[in-house]
Amino acid sequence: MKIPTILVVDDQPDNFDIIETLLADHNYELYYAASGHNAFELLETLQPDLILLDVMMPEIDGLQVCREIKANPKFVSIPIVMVTALNSKEDLAHCLKSGADDFISKPINRTELQARVHSMLRIKQQYDEIHDLSQIQAETISLLETSLNTLRTNLVASLPHELNTPLNGILGGLNLLLFDLDDLPAEEIRELLEISQSAALRLESVVQRILLYLQLELTGQIPQQLRQHTSRLSLVIETSLTNHADRVKRQDDVRLSIRATEIQLPPSYCHALFNELIDNAFKFSTPGTPIHIVSNQDGRYCEISICSYGRMMTPEQIEAIGAFMQFDRKLYEQQGLGLGLKIVQSIVKASNGSFSIQSTPPDQTTIHLKLPVAVAVSAV
Repeated sequence: MKIPTILVVDDQPDNFDIIETLLADHNYELYYAASGHNAFELLETLQPDLILLDVMMPEIDGLQVCREIKANPKFVSIPIVMVTALNSKEDLAHCLKSGADDFISKPINRTELQARVHSMLRIKQQYDEIHDLSQIQAETISLLETSLNTLRTNLVASLPHELNTPLNGILGGLNLLLFDLDDLPAEEIRELLEISQSAALRLESVVQRILLYLQLELTGQIPQQLRQHTSRLSLVIETSLTNHADRVKRQDDVRLSIRATEIQLPPSYCHALFNELIDNAFKFSTPGTPIHIVSNQDGRYCEISICSYGRMMTPEQIEAIGAFMQFDRKLYEQQGLGLGLKIVQSIVKASNGSFSIQSTPPDQTTIHLKLPVAVAVSAV
């Protein structure tokens, strides 16, 4: 905790010694200024929590010093207690009009001095706390505005394309069927239906991923009715691997070492999690290079790593993972909304697990996961 600093401004050093003695029982740091000019020189570097200011001083009296300090926005919040031998109401009114927060009469009484110093320091502390809070609020609002602008930009860049492309495939296939149905051979009808079905499935996938992202972002948790459901890790990963490896014809690139562990995560969320990770592993790795997926159980958690070789992520990109965020899209043609890693983060967080990414030159990227274990069964 910061030790309060007090600046005593008085042209008589003996008065400083008196104040120092009267406050000796308290943990304060006292500094001395012999004049108003000297006080102004110290203010910038010292930034005191309280100023005890003598009224009667040569050259610049305490009232003028007080006015000038309070006129400066950098120092206006520093409480000033005027120390005066004057006792008339008019004199005390001048002290307050000059901007002083309080005053104390000479000769100084120990109890009165300690009480006024304590009161002013408490006010200063409360002001600083409010100021710090307002700064945090301002920075938070600025960060939210920046994030919202980034989200808008990313949405404009990716969402229309990801929705319109499958929608056009569906409408195009159906329009051809409607206009030429009587003249089309069965083979072409089937082909158009398959194109429309594939486009519809892609559109369904996009919508489901958006809905999953929104559900996780808005609630930050897995629905209560699903929390007790578990998933067999080996089954989920093998199913996802088969689907993705077959699609890109990279069955020979897979290296798998998975324990038959039961994960405390509903199957729908577990499949969504590993579909995103495995899809990224294939999408951003070089064909012919291995994709290693390994799991180990460590107490109440299962540790999973997914290692691939190809495009790396910079520390800045890892830090900037967000919704509808795609990196280097101008350099690499790629489909997707940029939701994948954000969905992964959200699912892992909702399951009380952990998630990290490590990129190692020249081309290795490893995803590290820790997911809570429900029931561990024997290894296969």
